[in-house]
Amino acid sequence: MRLLATTLLFLIVSVVLALVVKHDNGYVLLGYGEWTVEGSLAFFVLVNAVLFGLLYLLVRTLVRVWGVPGRVRGWREQRGLRKARNALTQGLLELSEGHWKSAEKNLIRHAEKSETPLLNYLAAARSAQQQGAHEKRDLYLQLAHESMPSADVAVALTQAELQLDHEQYEHALATLMHLRQIAPRHTYVLKLLKELYEHLGDWEQLRALIPELKKRKVVEKAELERLECSVFQNLLEQASEEEGVERLVATWKGLPGAVRNTPSLAQSYSDLLVAKKRPDLAESHLREAISREWNEALVRRYGAVAGPDPAQQLTFAERWLQQHPGSPELLLALGRLCLRNKLWGKARSYMEASLGIAPTTDACLELGVLLEKMGECDKAIACFRSGLELSRELPMPEIPDLPALTRQPSDSVKELPTDINPPKRLSKE
Repeated sequence: MRLLATTLLFLIVSVVLALVVKHDNGYVLLGYGEWTVEGSLAFFVLVNAVLFGLLYLLVRTLVRVWGVPGRVRGWREQRGLRKARNALTQGLLELSEGHWKSAEKNLIRHAEKSETPLLNYLAAARSAQQQGAHEKRDLYLQLAHESMPSADVAVALTQAELQLDHEQYEHALATLMHLRQIAPRHTYVLKLLKELYEHLGDWEQLRALIPELKKRKVVEKAELERLECSVFQNLLEQASEEEGVERLVATWKGLPGAVRNTPSLAQSYSDLLVAKKRPDLAESHLREAISREWNEALVRRYGAVAGPDPAQQLTFAERWLQQHPGSPELLLALGRLCLRNKLWGKARSYMEASLGIAPTTDACLELGVLLEKMGECDKAIACFRSGLELSRELPMPEIPDLPALTRQPSDSVKELPTDINPPKRLSKE
């Protein structure tokens, strides 16, 4: 349609010009020195138009010929960029599929011509890491930094990740310290530092990092609480490795108040005191912790600690019974304390009351041992059986009664000695 309109317009213009020329051909006279040229105006205009067209074509031809090298160069550049894009795409695909060697080859092949050489070299470094080629990995990281010096954080983060994966903790620490200087508020840097300190067991540094982790919200609240407990737990264990108990006590007092109120840490601290042969400190510590905030696990531990004054320890525990009469752990702890005070009947009553509320394997075992010492073997066996069922979490198998069998002692079985004294029957309170 467009061609038809153009052709029609050309014909109209030609007809109009022909009519004008036919009506008046015009006259042109050109003179230069002794030379003169005369002719019709129409012919002069036609000659000028033809010459202008030829000159235009000549100039266009020369320009195109002159621009051939540049166009060839541009074509080659576009072809190289296209190949580089295809190689990058293929390399990233192979990297995600686990084809490390071919991925590295495709990523490096056209990296210099790539529009994003930084991505090529970083991905190639990961491929080399998976192949165990750590020297090539470092080379690719260096090339990545040279390709874009402004991307120092991205390159260093990748380097730290790869060093951590390869367990090069000292190198990773140096890299992360450098990152901390150039990007002190970077949350991922803080997260990698947290993981590194955990691997190294550097609990002091990790403790100093916790406020920054909390401020920047690097980890979730639950994970942060777990991390705090782990850090302070390990700090206590490190302090307990030294001679004496002074370092352990000082470390405990140096912990934040909210942390000292954590039941798990309070119990760990008491266990460490007992291991350091200081049950007196463990008993007073547990008593204060329970008085401050009731906790069944601490109550259970309190009954197992052999304090310096068993009678006073029992008195303290019986005071708690007024406020927590239905606590099975407290009743079991009272039973244990009664045993230390040689109050056999009272210990039996407390243990039976504990079993009546919430049967546990420990309570069944301790009551069974007590009943056995008191000469009530049938009841002791019943307690042992109940404890076994609780520990197995399955009912005891039902076996029909066997007929009474008499067995003659054989020569291969020696008779038991008869001079063993049976356990003395304990008097009930």
